[in-house]
Amino acid sequence: MIKYRLICKNCDISFDSWFASSSEYEKLKKKSLITCHICNSQEVEKTLMAPKLINNKNKLNDNQGLEKYDKIKKTIKNYQKFIKENFKYVGENFAYEARSIHYGNKKKSKGIYGNASDKELKELNEEGIDTQMIPWIEDKKN
Repeated sequence: MIKYRLICKNCDISFDSWFASSSEYEKLKKKSLITCHICNSQEVEKTLMAPKLINNKNKLNDNQGLEKYDKIKKTIKNYQKFIKENFKYVGENFAYEARSIHYGNKKKSKGIYGNASDKELKELNEEGIDTQMIPWIEDKKN
């Protein structure tokens, strides 16, 4: 596996992405399958990167890694709680509901959240409907 730092030439956002190999990246790029997750542009390029060498002196110990993971997980959970309390869940009907609100067929009592495919998100973006994707951690109830 190889990790590249990518930049979208359309919206100037940079992000990391993993590939099976450098040749796999080139294959996907040639087939125009690498897109920006914000604006869906295919104008994505690799940026300059320096390899990170890890030795025993600068390696994070397991506790530091777990602390960072727990902090990130807690932050995501707090965002989820806020969204659940302030937005209406529309499930798999997200694209339909977003269009209904955008084109004025429904009154917007509050924002919505739900599930949509990459294709649906791209189509919504092309129609000028602003959407955002966020990581979601499912509650495990045993």
